[in-house]
Amino acid sequence: QVQLEETGGGSVQVGGSLTLSCTTDANAYSNHCMGWFRQAPGKEREGVAVLDRDGSASYAESVQGRFTISQDNAKKTRYLQMNNLKLEDTAMYYCTVLTCSGIRALGVRILPGGFWDQGTQVTVSL
Repeated sequence: QVQLEETGGGSVQVGGSLTLSCTTDANAYSNHCMGWFRQAPGKEREGVAVLDRDGSASYAESVQGRFTISQDNAKKTRYLQMNNLKLEDTAMYYCTVLTCSGIRALGVRILPGGFWDQGTQVTVSL
């Protein structure tokens, strides 16, 4: 079973920044790719970003230019850097392990999917 540990959620004011981290076990990190989706109360799940092993990324239009997904191979960790946060970014964010072939074929449209963790709350306020 894939082990996932996500950290970094919290509360921030509009325009602020947060970084989410997602660490997996070595096997999952080496053999799979990763992404994030989010879900706000009363709304459907929305894909946010995905990252292929070669570092290529795909983003939802709503976060393009504000969010950056990256990885640290030594730490077996992927990151979602969120800048210029808006009220509408408030949601539960889920780190998810994905097939790399799926990401290459569909980009962020593969989300929501994969194997995800318990999520972390991001709250943006005025």
